[in-house]
Formats: sequence, C-alpha cells, structure tokens
Amino acid sequence: MKFKYSLILGLALLNVQVFAQKWTKPSTTTSNYPATVARPKLVVGLVIDQMRWDYLYRFYDRYSKGGFKRLINDGFSAENTFIPYTPTYTACGHTSIYTGSVPAINGIIGNNWYDPELGRDVYCSEDRDVKTVGSSTRAGEMSPKNMLVTTIGDELRLATNFRSKVIGISQKDRGSILPAGHSANAAYWYDGGTGDWITSTYYMQTLPTWVSDYNKKKVANDFYAKNWNTLYPISTYIQSTADDKPYEGKFKGESTSAFPHKLTDAIGKNYDLIRSTPYGNTMTFDLSKIAIKEEKLGQTGNTDFLAISCSSTDYVGHQFGPNSIEIEDTYLRLDKDLEDFFNYLDKTLGKGNYLFFLSADHAVAHVPGFMKENKLPGGLVSNSKLRKGIDSIMVNQFKLQKSVITVMNNEVYFDHSVIDEKKANFAEIKQATVNYLRKQESIADAVDLQIMNTSTIPEEIRKRITNGYNARRSGDIYFILKPNWFDGGETGTTHGAWYPYDSHIPLVFMGWKVKPGKTNQTHYMTDIAATLAAMLHIQMPSGSVGSPITELTHQ
Repeated sequence: MKFKYSLILGLALLNVQVFAQKWTKPSTTTSNYPATVARPKLVVGLVIDQMRWDYLYRFYDRYSKGGFKRLINDGFSAENTFIPYTPTYTACGHTSIYTGSVPAINGIIGNNWYDPELGRDVYCSEDRDVKTVGSSTRAGEMSPKNMLVTTIGDELRLATNFRSKVIGISQKDRGSILPAGHSANAAYWYDGGTGDWITSTYYMQTLPTWVSDYNKKKVANDFYAKNWNTLYPISTYIQSTADDKPYEGKFKGESTSAFPHKLTDAIGKNYDLIRSTPYGNTMTFDLSKIAIKEEKLGQTGNTDFLAISCSSTDYVGHQFGPNSIEIEDTYLRLDKDLEDFFNYLDKTLGKGNYLFFLSADHAVAHVPGFMKENKLPGGLVSNSKLRKGIDSIMVNQFKLQKSVITVMNNEVYFDHSVIDEKKANFAEIKQATVNYLRKQESIADAVDLQIMNTSTIPEEIRKRITNGYNARRSGDIYFILKPNWFDGGETGTTHGAWYPYDSHIPLVFMGWKVKPGKTNQTHYMTDIAATLAAMLHIQMPSGSVGSPITELTHQ
C-alpha cells in the first residue's frame, strides 16, 4: 500500500514538472508588439477666436470641399461641446483648451483681472522680467508665467525628453503664449505697432532668420493694397443682415459700415488694422506654413506640436457682429485658407500622418441692436454705473469711502483693508451689494462667492461660476447678467457669459487615428487635452480635469 501511494505521488510531481516546463519554455514565435509607441508626426491645434459652433453649418453650403467641409466630413465632430466655466474670455479659453483645466485651477481668470495680492490690474500674459525680441516696442514683454499649470505641449516635451518641438503662433500674444506652454521652443505674435512678428526673451534672444525675413516683407501692405470687398457678389450673402446697419462698427475714416472697405490708406502706417480684416488670418497661416518648413516640424522622427490661433475672426466679430456680411465673408475666406493649409500638410507630411483639431476659445452674443430689431431679448449694462451704485451704498449705508476697487469680469472687488480699518461687517456689505445688483434690469442674479453653495441658483450655473473662481485672484461678488445683456457700446458685440451663444463651441478632430463621425454626447473644452494625452500615450497636463473622447479614435 505504501508503494502504491509513493507511485501516485511520484507521478503527480512528474506532471507538475512537465506542466511547469511547458509554460516556462521560451516562445519561438515572433512577437507582433510594435517596436515604438505609435504617435503622429505632427499635432496641429487650431483655435478660431470667437467661432460659434453654428458657423460650421450656417455657412456650410458655401464652403469649399477641401476646407470646413473636409474637416466636418472626414473628421470627428463633438457637436455638443461647451465651455464649463465663466467668464468665457479669450485667455481663459486658450488656456483651458491646452491645459484641460479651468480658471479655478490654472489661474487665468480673464484677459485682465485685479490681483488682490499684488494690489493692481494684471494682464494674463504680462511679464515685466522679459524684453521684446523683434521690435522696439513693449509688446513682447510677455510670457506664460501667470499660468499655474502645464499644457499638453509641456507634457509632450516631457514625454520625449524635450526632443519634440512645440511652437505657438497667433496675432494675439495670449493666443500663442498660453497654448504653447511653459517649456515651448517658441511663441510668436504680431506687433501691430510695427507690422512685425515678435517674441520675448523668455524664449530666445534673437528672432530666427525665417521670422526676420518674413518681417522684412511687411506683407500687411500687400494685403492693404487689395482693399476688402466681398469674395463673392454681395447679393449672394443671404445668411447675413443688410450691409449697412447702425449697430455695426465703422472703420476709422469711413462714413458707413458697408462694403467695400478701403485699406490702402493704411499702407506703411496702420499695421494694426490688418487684425480687423480676414487677411490677418491668411497672414497667420502663411507664417505657420513657413514655421513647419523651416523648423522641420513633424519631419525629424519626433512628434511635434504647432498651436495656431486665428484672431481676425474675433476682431471682425466684435466690430460688426455675428450676423454681418463682414463675418460671413471672413469665414468664407477662412475656409479657403483652411483648404490651402490642409493641402500643405498633406504635401509636406502626408495624409494620415498628422493629427489636427479645431476648436474655439469662446463664441459670441448677438448685437443688442440686432436683437431689438428682431424683437428678441437683450440689452446693454454699464459696469461703471454698477460701481457707482455700489459705491453709493457703501458711503450712505456703511460710511465707507473708496471701498470698491473695481467691477470687472462680472465680479465686484472690495478693498478689504478699508473695510477692516472701519471694522465694518463684511457679510452685511456683501449682502447689501447682492440685494442692489438683483434689482438691476440687466442682472438675473448675484452671489457671494464665499458662500455660493447656499445660493439658490441652478446647479449648472453654480458649477460654471465655481470653475471660474480662483481663490487668490477672483473678486467677492459675482453677478449673472440676463441672456444677451453685456457691458458694451451701441455698436458691435462681445462675449463672456455662460449661455450657449457664448459657450457652445466647435470641436472637430481629423487625421491620424481619427475615424469620421459625430457625437451629440455632451463634452467640454477641458476634454481636448485629455483626449490628446490619451491618443499620444502621454501624461495629461498637471491641472487637467477633462476626460478623453474615446469614441473618436480607431480601435
């Protein structure tokens, strides 16, 4: 019996050894694993300043096959993409797209803001420790130092041990600097005082030869020589209002807002004027193509990143409004610029070798005059008058002089030192301010930012205000304007509200690993950086709160 059990045990041990040898024996088959991490040659981010989502379809019938139509039909469109914070301004939008973050975290709470710690107004990309490179003006005293988090470009640089190149290009300094990030190789922006593209000593000590050579051409003069008339017969612009409207802004020296717009008088003089014409976008694309060529972007074996922002759409939109013939013509010309740029990318890098996305930093409100003309709600508010009203309450009710520092970005900033010195009850001061604001015709509601969770405002609005509130940079009271009300003049328009007309933006990906299609699932501006990080297999930016849009990629 003992022998029988020993035999059974011996056979069992033999089977275990055979099993172990079978599974530990090295495989002789060839691995199908990729040798390297798959990434595109180049990532191109294009932010269209002030582009409403509906512009993708409003002018669709007039777009060429190779521009917006190609993007929409060959790419993947997240049709229901929103900005998840307020205020919806340029600097905030560019920052949030590339950081996947919100102003509460990234610190860029406006184009300008009052900084309580510094005791002065701050411009989003100002840097008094750097100098202009490329001109003799102060337009280059800029850097990304006010941005508190990394961008997707920074993370790409980190992931490749800084072999990847990252460059930002925009007419606006904030449109190139903030997207490019802290570790960017370069950011270039336009100096309207000289007609030159410039940078700062944050990036380099001298301009590259290719930028200097482009500046020598003073190409703005060539565009001015063409003047600005409609691309097609003006009678075909059926998606716009009549040409000359009293609520549209005029160019200096013109008696009406109607076409044609004479630009020849600006030759050699007013280089800033090109920003307010579609030619500013064309110039931006021209410089971007030169950058790809001269910097060999996407052509060195590393994944590079080019962040472009077209700013002329914003300038034209502010002056004439979203229903003007000027804005329709600007987008029809932008469509041709886009087609030309896609063709250049195809020729230089090859279809499918680059990843492209288009979005906007914000959208825009209809002009109040247009709204009134068409029996739609809207109007104007004066921040200066609101401040005077609050000042009056502070003096009459609380005996406080000069206690209101400013009213900006829909926020009221109080001078805490004045209030502390008088030992006034700050809670009562804020409640009195909220009560006053709620009585104004233009205002829907107002909240104390310190106790916002106790306010009876809709949760969606609460979240957006919270996402826009930075504890060290924001004010004390936030007021919510009624739909299509804003601080402005009798002509033109602006943006900044949480409402869909300001916060519903386009988001379309095209190219490398992107499958054509659409989704009407709700996504947010902050999802862009997270999506890029997932596709590139790199870490998302340090302040990212977004989620990848997984449905746009091939499995």
